[in-house]
Amino acid sequence: MSWRTVVVSSCAKLDYQMGYLVVRTDTTTKVHLSEIGMLMIETTAVSLTAALLAELTKKKIKVVFCDEKRNPSSELLPYYGAHDASAKIKKQIQWSDDIKTSVWTEIVTEKIRKQEDVLVHFRKSEWELLHSYISEMEFGDVTNREGHAAKVYFNALFGKDFTRSADLVVNAMLNYGYSILLSAFNREITANGYLTQLGLFHDNMFNWFNLSSDLMEPFRPLVDQKVYTMRAKTMEHREKMELVNILNQEVTINERRETVGNAIKIYCRSVFDALEDADVSLLRFYKNEL
Repeated sequence: MSWRTVVVSSCAKLDYQMGYLVVRTDTTTKVHLSEIGMLMIETTAVSLTAALLAELTKKKIKVVFCDEKRNPSSELLPYYGAHDASAKIKKQIQWSDDIKTSVWTEIVTEKIRKQEDVLVHFRKSEWELLHSYISEMEFGDVTNREGHAAKVYFNALFGKDFTRSADLVVNAMLNYGYSILLSAFNREITANGYLTQLGLFHDNMFNWFNLSSDLMEPFRPLVDQKVYTMRAKTMEHREKMELVNILNQEVTINERRETVGNAIKIYCRSVFDALEDADVSLLRFYKNEL
């Protein structure tokens, strides 16, 4: 089972050799591809062979590339994530508005529930307001309980003057953590044969990852909790690696302890089962014992 997150943060040459990722710097390091769940290229001073990229794609290993500021900027995604992708995409196009809205309602409700858990853990009294929003949730969240909850939630964690659009270290860290989650969801969606562009609620014509943006919502509070706990004043390599490591944290799903990376796999499959069978009872959400 893949479990390693490999981060290359200095000048190196990467290639493929007999089932191994070979990292050549002043020394040579080898990691078997079967152990790698994610490869992050954190610097632009890295060269890779086409043979390696082809093997990483075959093994469905998530590869994230960073820009000159060491922030995630792109990722490697296969054209064909599953042998029956054509059939899956046809079904995806035919998902009814009713089941998409039903699944979205469950997802966004769970997101608020996870936000409530975070506020309870950090003894923020605003959790009671979020709890009331859950009870007020309507089909399709037509009253925008999600938006109201987000404002209360972020102000409770980061201060009354906090906004997600401000140029702050906190926002930079949140965005970095969310981008790691997004890439994980992109991988699972394509691996299951579906298109990331066709969302349930998100429907931006310029967003390649509408479905990923939908599905990742209940996992965002994992990033929020980590950023709040770190209380970092700067965002350097150490802080970034803590955020990357969120995928290796353990949560409970299906009554088993799993890494967040594996929980994402289980959760995504349950979402697709719910959409295909028009049955929201098939959804499986994680529990985070804070």
